[in-house]
Amino acid sequence: MSENRKPLLGIVSKLPNGTALGNSGKTHCPLCLGLFKAPRLLPCLHTVCTTCLEQLEPFSVVDIRGGDSDTSSEGSIFQELKPRSLQSQIGILCPVCDAQVDLPMGGVKALTIDHLAVNDVMLESLRGEGQGLVCDLCNDREVEKRCQTCKANLCHFCCQAHRRQKKTTYHTMVDLKDLKGYSRIGKPILCPIHPAEELRLFCEFCDRPVCRDCVVGEHREHPCDFTSNVIHKHGDSVRELLKGTQPHVEALEEALAQINIMNSALQKRVEAVAADVQTFSEGYIKAIEEHRDKLLKQLEDIRIQKENSLQLQKAQLEQLLADMRTGVEFTEHLLTSGSDLEILITKGVVVERLRKLNKVQYSARPGVNDKIRFCPQEKAGQCHGYEIYGTINTKEVDPAKCAFPIDIEKAKQTASFTLLCKDAAGEIMGRGGDNIQVAVLPKDKKDSPVRPMVQDNKDGTYYISYTPKEPGVYTVWVCVKEQHVQGSPFTVTVRRKHRPHPGVFHCCTFCSSGGQKTARCACGGTMPGGYLGCGHGHKGHPGRPHWSCCGKFNEKSECTWTGGQSAPRSLLRTVAL
Repeated sequence: MSENRKPLLGIVSKLPNGTALGNSGKTHCPLCLGLFKAPRLLPCLHTVCTTCLEQLEPFSVVDIRGGDSDTSSEGSIFQELKPRSLQSQIGILCPVCDAQVDLPMGGVKALTIDHLAVNDVMLESLRGEGQGLVCDLCNDREVEKRCQTCKANLCHFCCQAHRRQKKTTYHTMVDLKDLKGYSRIGKPILCPIHPAEELRLFCEFCDRPVCRDCVVGEHREHPCDFTSNVIHKHGDSVRELLKGTQPHVEALEEALAQINIMNSALQKRVEAVAADVQTFSEGYIKAIEEHRDKLLKQLEDIRIQKENSLQLQKAQLEQLLADMRTGVEFTEHLLTSGSDLEILITKGVVVERLRKLNKVQYSARPGVNDKIRFCPQEKAGQCHGYEIYGTINTKEVDPAKCAFPIDIEKAKQTASFTLLCKDAAGEIMGRGGDNIQVAVLPKDKKDSPVRPMVQDNKDGTYYISYTPKEPGVYTVWVCVKEQHVQGSPFTVTVRRKHRPHPGVFHCCTFCSSGGQKTARCACGGTMPGGYLGCGHGHKGHPGRPHWSCCGKFNEKSECTWTGGQSAPRSLLRTVAL
């Protein structure tokens, strides 16, 4: 199973900010943020305190890897999976990069100790005047000196005891303050199996450092050598791997730099487009608001105009009604209460007044209507450079003002005309949507109407077309709002299509030329003896110019010939003279 496997857990946020790949030279734990205490190096090359790792919640996954298990997390997702029996594996997640770490049999404490981090922590402590360092022997008192031979940090009491012992009498002791310029002051690395022995040898077979007791024990038959003798070979192999890795680092850094550049360009572009959208929207909103205010003012003006007209008509009708009531009441009172003489005396005044009142012209219907509508789809021109829609329309079509042409049509041909709708003032409506009814009825066959087509041009005009099937007289009805328009209904005379003459309009060329033999005739007829002209000696020869096909004398006439190819030849046959 690859090291980049993720258990079915939520995405763990990576800690902390500023922690990068490879913690060499770092001295603080990314979890507790304190100086490392027994730092462990994870397969992803991040270092964490042993105690902090033990506090992480472990999880169990199924391991299906074949062969030797490698705890490295780099590139393992590209390794081929080999069939193997399912095994349970305990793991944790790296708190820095979220990589899965499969724990060895010994758990967290079996992970590799980061001795570089231990050395860096000691250097950091020395820079702080030894604060935090305790004696390696008593583990109680603060450190004052360091034995360069034993690589041990000692307090004052243990330093005195160290010098009194025969084996360590001649060891070199150095004050801590004199070690501040050193780059390495780490402790000797002891064998985990034989804690009294230092790791000085390297087993080539097992590929790990060993001590002298290990060589004579479990590594007895293994090729071993001092670390100083094999470091060059193994160091060179690591350098080769590093040499192959560095180009990838540079490529990734360049890719990230390009991403950052593109992200910056994207942000700038988004901000620029957002500014354009904002400017456009604000301008458009301003134009719409201005157009809204204009429409509302126009609506208010229409309301005031119509209300004034209604009030004026109301006042006139109220005054006329008062005059009428006065006249009626006085006349009724006169007729019921007056004497004969009183009636005759006042009759003249009463009759004159009533006659005058009866002649007053007035409209029983309101002079204006409530036909006001908002047309949101109609263009209203431009406002501040923006195309604006929405108009207020108060026009109402007046059938008496509508007009159209009257044509005489021909059978089996599509006839058409355009209806122009106008309002009561005679102005073109300028919009469509009116209810137009058209009917085309034969005069003799009322039950066989012709189906018309009405096309709304959306500008106050309507294109009307129909196709008469037979000749005759047709009645055309054109109605708007169930009222006939001006000139409706009207009649249309439909006749057959004009038939042209297939023959020739001519006279006898032989006769008209004085008997010349070479005189040609347009009809193509000839006479025996080489005469190129024709002779109309047949019965019914007209003796004047005529059509050779049907014999009509009028040149601009319709041909009435209905026969076959032989009919014209009967009127134009060759005869012998």
